[in-house]
Amino acid sequence: MKQRTFIATTAVALLTGLLATQSMTANAQAKEKCYGIAAAGQNDCANLSGTHSCQGQSKVSMGADEWKYVAKGECKNMKGMTAEDKMMMKKDDMMKK
Repeated sequence: MKQRTFIATTAVALLTGLLATQSMTANAQAKEKCYGIAAAGQNDCANLSGTHSCQGQSKVSMGADEWKYVAKGECKNMKGMTAEDKMMMKKDDMMKK
């Protein structure tokens, strides 16, 4: 009987873990980092310049290296830049040199 309980408990734990991972992946796909839209103290995590490493520590509003998660596709509507936009700008700058 103990073996049956152990197997059932293990199966439930594995299924719960798989569902949680799947849910987190879906949430991550539905959002994107949007740079240049965060108000002072409203950033979601570390900035690109490395002057801080946590949420809510931005000192200026709309800083180009500060970001906030937004629904995928909404960044351009908010006049922000996605990570892809930033990479394209950097690539263009390097090609100009």
